[in-house]
Order: sequence, then structure tokens, then C-alpha cells
Amino acid sequence: MSSAIRIRDLVKRYGATTAVDGISLDVEEGCLYAFLGPNGAGKSTTINCICSLLSFDGGTIEVCGHAVGREDDAVRHAIGVVFQESVLDPILTVRENLATRAALYGIRGRAFASRLAEVAATTGIEEILDRRYGRLSGGQRRRADIARGLVHTPRVLFLDEPTTGLDPQTRARVWASVRTLQKSSGTTVFLTTHYMEEANHADFASIIDHGRIVASDTPASLRVAHSHDVLRLMTRDATALRTWLEARGTAYRERTGVFSLLVGSSLAALPLIREAEPLLSGFELVQGSMDDVFMSLTGRDIREDKEEES
Repeated sequence: MSSAIRIRDLVKRYGATTAVDGISLDVEEGCLYAFLGPNGAGKSTTINCICSLLSFDGGTIEVCGHAVGREDDAVRHAIGVVFQESVLDPILTVRENLATRAALYGIRGRAFASRLAEVAATTGIEEILDRRYGRLSGGQRRRADIARGLVHTPRVLFLDEPTTGLDPQTRARVWASVRTLQKSSGTTVFLTTHYMEEANHADFASIIDHGRIVASDTPASLRVAHSHDVLRLMTRDATALRTWLEARGTAYRERTGVFSLLVGSSLAALPLIREAEPLLSGFELVQGSMDDVFMSLTGRDIREDKEEES
């Protein structure tokens, strides 16, 4: 497949500080791409460069075949951006906000009515079109924000922390809108998130730290390479199981009668379970997560308080 975004050797400096240090990446058309990193890692700087909002000091960026820095008008027509903070007017209705946005792209009259119907159906905002934006719930606002980013039919949609602060049910509705969007139009979605379980939905993920890409792969492959599964063993005879584990030289952690062991994979757990079966009352296998991957690669909790990016 062709690349919706192609970056080669991107460098961005702020004085003596190098915020983005020679990164390269490709985002295939139609995929959901997760771009992850601690605060201050260069994530927002990279996105601002891609969106032509920030100049850069070295390298090249192409969005849908258009060179950032030389064809910025074409780049901006090809992308939609949903920022962390809303840019919609709280006094206007959702319909009025979207009409104002569409007019910037020359979409008016019947063309706007047709496009509004499509976007409203995709994001599930039909019932709130004539309500003032400022009176909407958090989840309704986020879906309206996504509709704003889609109204001019972009080929690439940037979602910057789209579900931060939302409750689980509302987050699920926002994600349902994103999945509907991808299925219906094949839009490329470039996502940043602090919720690692959301990164599991991605087709591909890159982790940036200290201005450099430290890993890129599918979420499943990243979990295999940079996390461990945990086997939890339950028993009615803790002394016997403890003795058995120590005799095998198997490292474990015991807490409230549950013995936790790190295993390389689900398959690696099978021999242990079979051997220990007479001593067990039950077991649980917990697969490695994207949180484990993130901590392994960056050594930092992704839920740090926000800091100003370099």
C-alpha cells in the first residue's frame, strides 16, 4: 500500500535543544496508526511539523504525496485535526459550528447539507446538531469535534488524545465513531493517546522518546518483544507449592496466597501448569500489555502530569 504520511530524517531544534532527532516513519493509507511517547518526548512537535503548523530544521515530510514546507495548502486540505482542546464556539449550535468550518473549504448550500448528513451519521451526532456546543456533555463534544475534523473529507485524520477525561462508556462511543469512519471511508487515522488499551486497536504503533523512535511494529509484535505474560497460580497448600517452585529454581512473587510468575509466552506457561497441576486449585494467565511495552521502552509511566514539550 502507498503511504499517507512519509517522514525521513526529521529534525526539529529549539535553540540548543533537539526536540525531534532524525526520525523516519511511514503511515500506510487507511490504517490506524498510534504514535506514543512520554510527555516531552517530541510527540506534539512531530505532529505539528506534519500538519505544517511548525517549521523544521532537517529532513522531509510528505502527506498524501504533498511536501510539507512547499505544498502546505494541499497538505492542510488533505488533513483533519482534532486537538486536545476544542476549537468550536460554545455559543453556536453544532450545525452552525460545522457550517462555519465547512465554509472555510468552500462547502456551502446543498453540498454542505449532503456532507453534514454523512458526517453526522458517522459520528452519531444527528440528535445534537441543533444544540449549543457549550451545553453538550464531554462525549458529545468529542464526537462533534471529530465531525469538525471530517467535514471537508480529509484523507488523514489526526486525533490528539481524543478520549482524555471521558468515562469508559463515552470513550467506547467515541471509538465506535472512529471505527465506523475507517470502515466507511478508509480514512487514515493518526492517533496519540495516554490510554494504552486504545493503542491495542491500532494497526501499527511507534513509540518516541527523547526525540527518537525507540520501537515501531504492530501492537501484538511489540507485546511479544517487550513484555512478559504473567502466570498466576492458586493453591490450597501454599507451603507445598512454594517448596515446589523453589526446588525448580523458578522465581515467583507471592501475595495473599497467589503465586505470580513471569513467562515468556502463553505456550511457555503450559509445561509449568501441567507439572504443578496436582498442587493447584486454579490458575490465570495474564498476557503482556501495551503498558508493559511502554514502561519497558521508556522507563516512564505514560500517565505523568503534562509538561511543556521541548
